Amino acid sequence: MDGLAVPAHGFKLLSGTGNRPLAEEIGRQLGIPLTKVTCNRFADGEIFVRIDENVRGNDVFIVQSTNAPAENIMELLLLIDASRRASAARITVVMPYYGYSRQDRKDQPRVAIGAKLVANMIMSAGADRLLGIDFHQHQLQGFFDIPVDHLYAMPVLTAHFRKKQLKDTVIVAPDVGSAKMARGFAKRLDASLAIIDKRRPRANVSEVVNVVGDVEGRDCILADDMIDTAGTVTEAARALKRLGANDVYVCATHAIFSGPAVERLKSAPIVEVVVTDTIDLAPDRRFERLTVLSVGELLSKAIRYTHAEQSVSSLFD
Repeated sequence: MDGLAVPAHGFKLLSGTGNRPLAEEIGRQLGIPLTKVTCNRFADGEIFVRIDENVRGNDVFIVQSTNAPAENIMELLLLIDASRRASAARITVVMPYYGYSRQDRKDQPRVAIGAKLVANMIMSAGADRLLGIDFHQHQLQGFFDIPVDHLYAMPVLTAHFRKKQLKDTVIVAPDVGSAKMARGFAKRLDASLAIIDKRRPRANVSEVVNVVGDVEGRDCILADDMIDTAGTVTEAARALKRLGANDVYVCATHAIFSGPAVERLKSAPIVEVVVTDTIDLAPDRRFERLTVLSVGELLSKAIRYTHAEQSVSSLFD
């Protein structure tokens, strides 16, 4: 631990079942145990939550990713409500992965804006603050009427690639939407930038149309905020190899790995897939060329700074 010590009194770290291993790692980094919580199901599947320690007057941090199933969101809401009714002084939601974040606008008739609905529910439940990592769109912060600290996993990912000492590297944005993130990677790794022009005929289906930038004979790192069905990155990797790229790496903050993702990544011409532990991956979703980096230290520092009323943005200076 560096910098600010966390006092034992007045500080509680809670976790749902959405990503218990990450919560335990955060606790280890902070040097405090997780607050005891009972979270189980009634016979009909209804969720029951109880905080088994006194949290009255405490600064409470609740760690829960809201990836599928939707019970993770319900569990989070019940933990917030239980903390509020137990007279916690302040409730901060630590949400490493923001579920429903892709439903952030009304881009077709008669659709819901799921990201805004989730924000409304979190605020209505009684949260005072939110900590998140790499939102799908930065403007999601505007959906909240409470303070939001938006963290970046980029330092964790770039540190991993810096150790490899790759030469003449190109950071490739798999689509225009991830160009800003890729540009940040390129700056940190002193690499050049390329962008893939793709079209998406329907949800979870993408087609590479063109690659803007020079990739021939160079090591390429495809950088994105999430990997869902892996269609985008695997098609991009094949396109890069066709254009003469050397080794192709893939990195992303959130490893959703839905449906055929693992098989697609295994069969693609990719040297290594690097993700973080914002989502707890099941053993059958892991494979030999997968590297999982922890954001536990990053989140523990942000929690410590928030508790001590220090600037969280200083983590990225």
